[in-house]
Amino acid sequence: MIRAIVVSTFGMIIAAGAARAQVPPAIAAAPGESVVATFHAEGAQIYECKAGNDGKLAWAFREPIATLLLDGKTVGRHYAGPNWEHVDGSAVSAKAAGNAPGKTANDIPWLKLEVTDHRGSGTLAGITTVQRINTQGGVHAGSCEKAGTFTSAPYRADYVFLRKG
Repeated sequence: MIRAIVVSTFGMIIAAGAARAQVPPAIAAAPGESVVATFHAEGAQIYECKAGNDGKLAWAFREPIATLLLDGKTVGRHYAGPNWEHVDGSAVSAKAAGNAPGKTANDIPWLKLEVTDHRGSGTLAGITTVQRINTQGGVHAGSCEKAGTFTSAPYRADYVFLRKG
C-alpha cells in the first residue's frame, strides 16, 4: 500500500489527516472515503490565446502537464482530460465536482474531481475522488496578441486520491 503523506509546496511533510482537516467544505471527501495516496505535482498549466464571447483575445486554459512525485521520485504524470497515470500502469480520468479559491490570486483553485474512468489494476484502481490542494501558481490571465498562440504558467499542487470503503 502507498504511504499517504502530503509533501507541502514548502517541502514540509505533514500527516494526510492534518492536510485534509484544512480542506474547504466545497472539496471535502465524501463520507466513507479514505486517502489511498497523496502525490506532489510540479508542472505547468497551458493556456491558449482565443477570442472570448466578446470577440476580444484572451488567455484560456487548455490543459495541465505535470509530474507526480513521492519523496522526490517520479511516480506518474498528470495531463489533459484530466488524467493521472501511475508508473504501475493504473490511471484515472475525472471531472470537476467542486472548487475553492487558491490562497492567492496567482494560485489555481483547489478542486474536487469525481473519477469517471479507471485503467489498470495498481495504485489508482478503485479511486473515486481526486482532490487538488495546496496549489501554488498556475494562473495566467489577461489579453493576448495572436489567436492560436500558447503560453504556460508553472504550478505546484498536491493531489489526494481517495477511495470509498
